[in-house]
Amino acid sequence: MIKRVLIVDDDQEMLLSLKEGLGKYEETFSVRIAGDGVAAIEKLKEHTFSLVVSDLKMPRRDGLSLLSYIMEHYPEIPVIIITGYSTPEMEKLAMEGGAVGYIAKPFMVEDLARKILSTLRKESEGGTLHSVSSGMFLQLIEMEQKTCTIRLFDQTSKKHGVLFFKDGELLDARVDGLRGEGAAYEIFTWDEVTLSIQNDCIQKQRTVHSELQAILLEAMRLKDEADQAKREVHPAKEEKAAEGQLLKKIRNRIEKELGRRCGVEDIYCDDAWDGLMSYLSQAGECFDAGAFKLGYLDRGEANDLILLPGQETVVIIVSPNCPRDRIIETLSV
Repeated sequence: MIKRVLIVDDDQEMLLSLKEGLGKYEETFSVRIAGDGVAAIEKLKEHTFSLVVSDLKMPRRDGLSLLSYIMEHYPEIPVIIITGYSTPEMEKLAMEGGAVGYIAKPFMVEDLARKILSTLRKESEGGTLHSVSSGMFLQLIEMEQKTCTIRLFDQTSKKHGVLFFKDGELLDARVDGLRGEGAAYEIFTWDEVTLSIQNDCIQKQRTVHSELQAILLEAMRLKDEADQAKREVHPAKEEKAAEGQLLKKIRNRIEKELGRRCGVEDIYCDDAWDGLMSYLSQAGECFDAGAFKLGYLDRGEANDLILLPGQETVVIIVSPNCPRDRIIETLSV
C-alpha cells in the first residue's frame, strides 16, 4: 500500500526540488505538495495522508497554525516541521504543539527521507495484513481489548480509512470527510482490505457511541441493501441494451431494403400503445384474421406512425411521403 505524504512550503522551487528528490522512494510513499497552510487543509479534506511535512513560516496560515489544525481534526496524521529559523525555543514550541519531528534548513533530501521513513514505519509497527475482511479482524481487536490506530485501504473502491481503538472500544472512524459512525458503517462494508496497525491511539475524543457489534450488523444491513439495489439495476440495464439492439435491427432492416432516404425519422419504444396493441391482437384472433403484425396510423399531421407489437410497442415515425407499402412489406416478413 503506497502511502501519501503532503509537503507544505510557500517556496515553490523548494517544493518541486523535494518532490523530485523524494521520487526515488515512490514505491514506499507518494508526495503531494501545497503552497501554504490553507491549501494544505484543502488537500487534507480531499485525500487521506499518512504524514505532513510543513515549513514553519508561510503566508495565510503558517506551520504552527497548520499543526494545531491537524492535531484537532486529524490527530492520526503525524507532522514534521521544517524551518530556516531554527532555535531551541522554536523546536520546543513545535514539539509541544504535537509535531513528531523537526528539521532545520538547509538539509539534504536524504535527511528528510530518513525522517519520513522512520515515521511511516511506526504507522505499521503492529503489522500489516493484506486481503482481509475488516469486520472479522476488528472483532478480534475488541476481544483482545487492544489500543491501536488502524489504517485501511479498500482494494475495490480505492478508499483509505482510519479507525481508533482504546481498550478494544471503537472511539472514532474517518473516511473521505466522514467521521464517526457514518464512516465506520462505510469501512465495515469493505470486503477486501489492506490494513496496517499502529500500537497507540492519539485520538482522545469519542465520536462513536454504539457498540462495535451493533455497528457491524448495521453495516452488513446497509451492504445487503446496496447489493440488492445493484441487482435490481442490472436487469434494467440489460433490458435497455436489448431494446437498443432491437431498434437498431429494425432500422437496419428498413435501410437495407429502401436506403437511408426511406422516410423513417425516428424509432423508439412506447408502452403507452401496449393496450391498443393487445386489443388489436385479440380482435385478430376473434375474426380469425391471423396474428397482428403491425399497424399504420395516418394522423393527418406532419408525420405518420407505424406500430409494431411486442413486449413493448415499437413506434416508427415516418413522413407521409415515405414508401409506405414497401416499409410495411419489409417489416411484415
